[in-house]
Amino acid sequence: MLPRIFTLGLFIMLSSSGCMKDDELWNFDRARFQKPYRGVFITNEGNFTYGNASLSYYDIETGEVFNDVFFNTNALPIGDVAYSMTIHDSLGYVVVNNSGRIYIINTSTFEYVGKINGFTSPRYLHFISDTKAYVTDLYARSIAVVNPVTMEITGSIDVSNGASRFSQHSTEMMVQYDRYVYVNCWSFDNQILVIDSRNDRVVDSIQVLKQPNSMVLDGDNNLWILTDGGFPESPYGYEEPGLLKVEPGAIDVEVMYRFKWGETPSELQINASGDTLFFLNRHVYILPIGSGQDPGVFIPSPYDETYPGGFYGLGVDQATSTVYVADALDFVQRGMIYRFSPDGMPVDTFRAGIAPGSFCFKPFN
Repeated sequence: MLPRIFTLGLFIMLSSSGCMKDDELWNFDRARFQKPYRGVFITNEGNFTYGNASLSYYDIETGEVFNDVFFNTNALPIGDVAYSMTIHDSLGYVVVNNSGRIYIINTSTFEYVGKINGFTSPRYLHFISDTKAYVTDLYARSIAVVNPVTMEITGSIDVSNGASRFSQHSTEMMVQYDRYVYVNCWSFDNQILVIDSRNDRVVDSIQVLKQPNSMVLDGDNNLWILTDGGFPESPYGYEEPGLLKVEPGAIDVEVMYRFKWGETPSELQINASGDTLFFLNRHVYILPIGSGQDPGVFIPSPYDETYPGGFYGLGVDQATSTVYVADALDFVQRGMIYRFSPDGMPVDTFRAGIAPGSFCFKPFN
């Protein structure tokens, strides 16, 4: 599976939804919510360029599902491609990729608090402190430094590699060990950048296999990286995907597992105790760290290899290890969310929005 925004482009012409002007207020009675308890936000990407992204909320305590909560609460369309979400204290930061902005909401009422503008193609947000966060970007060749309090971009970290004909580096996910922030560069790339968060500067890089698409830290602070190997006829090359490990503070890479040609592993996640990995590779796979085993199927996909939709997003609750699987179906109708217990037993199923892609777990306020 390619990172999610590119897969959506294959299905744009199938969408029956039209475009809406962003920031256009609609005149209707707005919903009123008060959800201070634990819950899960689902960012639904919608169809690329159609402006039909949305935000769903699942109440863990009651099992209630609330779709389109951003629009219904604020009378405001969320924009084009809601890609990821991060929670800090009582606020949620929704990164809207193709709209080039981040919306900020109250996580209990879903009410609009503000927005940060000025991005090229933002992907993920990572907090360094209450007053500083990083925002990665697919095309900017830099990481934005923002002040979440003033809702402004205050600086940038140049990550461009001008010597490359692929204009590296695009930036994606971020994880932090000590003061160092690790950033994977996915598009036509094979690097993990190391940023010193004290001075906002790239201080090192780690060469891995082609196209690292996701990564996590385990309970011992080892960095685990999943690569997809590119694609046939890619000008950057094509190789077998891999699962890699980097020990804390090191730059040496240990290849733990190589996948078959044509497989597309993605969405690497880890359980609450930091000792078990999960990822998508058509099915949902599981790998207990240190078991010496190969990854095994945890949840089988109901679709054959030719189906263009199917399992699209994956999340693991860091409080309970409950596994959430997003099924995009055909990228036209509302997608499905499946919940599974840590031992793989089905718990619940509900509908979200079009192309549900990522999960953000809200703690008890």
